[in-house]
Amino acid sequence: MNNEIDKLAGWGGYALRISAILAIAFIASAFVLAQGLGRLKSNERTVMVKGLAEREVLADQVIWPVKFTEVGSDLDRLYSSIEKKNAVIKNFLLEEGFDDAEISLSPPKVEDRHAANYFNPEAKERFAASSVITIFSKKIDLVRKSQLAIVDLGKQGIALSGSDYSSLTEFMYNGLNEIKPAMIEEATKNARLSAEKFAKDSGSNLGKIKQANQGTITISDRDSNTPYIKTVRVVITIDYFLVD
Repeated sequence: MNNEIDKLAGWGGYALRISAILAIAFIASAFVLAQGLGRLKSNERTVMVKGLAEREVLADQVIWPVKFTEVGSDLDRLYSSIEKKNAVIKNFLLEEGFDDAEISLSPPKVEDRHAANYFNPEAKERFAASSVITIFSKKIDLVRKSQLAIVDLGKQGIALSGSDYSSLTEFMYNGLNEIKPAMIEEATKNARLSAEKFAKDSGSNLGKIKQANQGTITISDRDSNTPYIKTVRVVITIDYFLVD
């Protein structure tokens, strides 16, 4: 009986020794593999480049607010004057060639100067009212032409506001999806040309793409004087492998 127990104990110790050896071998293999991967990663050479594509396009939609301000102490007469001037402006726009559906009229905003915190006792007129007629259209050329002609309404006593933020004309471009694929292709080619030049100068060859990022797409005015001409920019970033 004792011999059997001794044999079992011997086998148990042997099994523990085998398990310990296997565990050590596994840890050693993992360490060697990690060292190998670390050396492989340290030997990895890449180059990161950016590719740019630019296009000038014409705006295809415009928001044109036509705003004027009236002052007076009699509200009835003030509202009557605003209605008459709104009718004059709308009639002008229709004669210029805009459709009725392209013209919208906002309710006038009336301010009681006597009730304002910054009340000026020297102000002769108690009320100030502003009215905005907005043109939302795709007729870019017609808007530009009409903006030059509408100043003649000043001869009819309509003083238009054109300097404040709410009166600024906004030109927009909505055709990005049509030109984006071709621009991304162009930017990608430009990025590859830069990468090939770098690889040649460094005595290497250009390998496959490691990582690519489309980056940013922006639409901005070409300049402040021609907001109806837009500049579309596409910038992509590509990381290439370098090989011998």
